[in-house]
Amino acid sequence: MKVILNADIKGVGKKNEIINASDGYARNYLFPKNLAVLADAQNMNVLNAKKASEQHKKDLECEEAKKVQEKMKNIVLKITTKAGENGKTFGSITSKEIAETLEKQFKIKVDKKKIMLPEQIKTLGTYVVDIKLYEGVIGKLTVSVTE
Repeated sequence: MKVILNADIKGVGKKNEIINASDGYARNYLFPKNLAVLADAQNMNVLNAKKASEQHKKDLECEEAKKVQEKMKNIVLKITTKAGENGKTFGSITSKEIAETLEKQFKIKVDKKKIMLPEQIKTLGTYVVDIKLYEGVIGKLTVSVTE
């Protein structure tokens, strides 16, 4: 019997996946616990509509990320900090500080976990930082650390 899963079931399948289950397993376990529904025409249409809606939402998010990526090309983020001799900063510039400054100066909200810093910035200068905006969309941001 073909069924559409309503939840992830270990060893069986993932949510919204169509599987072949034995009649007894489907009737006695999956259906009573609302873990699956019968894969008839009506439920297949609902599933296809859900998938189309999710795909549309992903496309919109990707477009938004590409717009932010284009904005970031022209942005030079200025961060001022105290520095000692030889341009060495007191403390370091972290991804959290970059995210907060980006939101304050340009109203672009980015999660600090998405900022890919190889290591914390500890000297004055200009750096190019990669920011993972969406799956496959990486923005490059220029960060200028001054005193």
